[in-house]
Amino acid sequence: MKIVTIVGARPQFIKIAAVSRKLRRQHQEVLIHTGQHYDYEMSGAFFDGLDLPCPDFNLGVGSGSHAAQTGAMLKGIEEILLAEKPQYLLTYGDTNSTLAGALAASKLSIPTIHIEAGLRSYNRAMPEEINRVVADHLAALLLCPSDTAVQNLAKEGITRNVHQVGDVMLDAIHWAIERTDGRAIELFDCLGLRPAQYVLATLHRSENTDNRCQFRAILEAFNALDEPVVFPVHPRARKIIDEIGFQPGPRLHLVDPLGYLEMVAMVASARLILTDSGGLQKEAYWLAKPCLTLRNETEWIETVQVGWNVLVGSDPKRILREVHSFVPPNARPPLYGDGKAADKCVELIGPKSEPLARAGKA
Repeated sequence: MKIVTIVGARPQFIKIAAVSRKLRRQHQEVLIHTGQHYDYEMSGAFFDGLDLPCPDFNLGVGSGSHAAQTGAMLKGIEEILLAEKPQYLLTYGDTNSTLAGALAASKLSIPTIHIEAGLRSYNRAMPEEINRVVADHLAALLLCPSDTAVQNLAKEGITRNVHQVGDVMLDAIHWAIERTDGRAIELFDCLGLRPAQYVLATLHRSENTDNRCQFRAILEAFNALDEPVVFPVHPRARKIIDEIGFQPGPRLHLVDPLGYLEMVAMVASARLILTDSGGLQKEAYWLAKPCLTLRNETEWIETVQVGWNVLVGSDPKRILREVHSFVPPNARPPLYGDGKAADKCVELIGPKSEPLARAGKA
């Protein structure tokens, strides 16, 4: 079968790294990079570090409003789908690229497959929440990372062609751990770091970056910590930091975005993680690192339920308090599968002799 895969942002590159290797053994994959993360540091370095095939198409959409970005993607994806005539379109996660791919394929009656289906924050103010809800309701095959995700879909009446497969990012972590030896040493030497004696921070979601007062408050909390903080800065966050004139203190290290293997190495060596990233919450858990999430809700609720993740929002006082006091339990039960989610996804994708119907009530 010919399957078109849509990617556009760093977390999706990690996911396709796990799935594409297996998918291409059975099917012809056409890879479209929308260019949602358009610069080399945000996407090219990830493609290199993950051993991925080069995209067959790069739409080069770049930044812009949600409407402008999604509209440009829709036009470009539709043109490619009309030319390629795939049997399926494969999407991941909750980005504008995911939404555009699902809409374009559905308008052309091409069944869509959604990996990481069923996640819900139940916060419709998040653009990602809108994207994932629409993608799920348009999908013909929904591949979920957890039982909670399956239950979320059932609440919305989606029960047909829904499968719990685990998280393909766990597959990627297993692959990366074998390849990270020495990856953090250069950064350690440059910044004067020692293993388990620094905090790793990321901050990029629009709910934090678009509110300048909230964004500055979180940055000031980073500045107030009495231990080194390494902050790989998303380009959007870097632009706002410059605009507001924020000055990092001597212990806060603003660094360029890291490649995937470097990032895994830095997580594995950190004492604690501060993040608003969904992917990093899981990676922290799998690598046995306490995590404080800079949001008021999370799709990865299981990490909170087992006591390894705490939602601290944007309150500087709470952030500082939890950084100093949070100690996770000794127990760390398995979450999100066994590291073989990609195999399960490919097995469920095909080969199929009959096209999938749009998912819905059984």
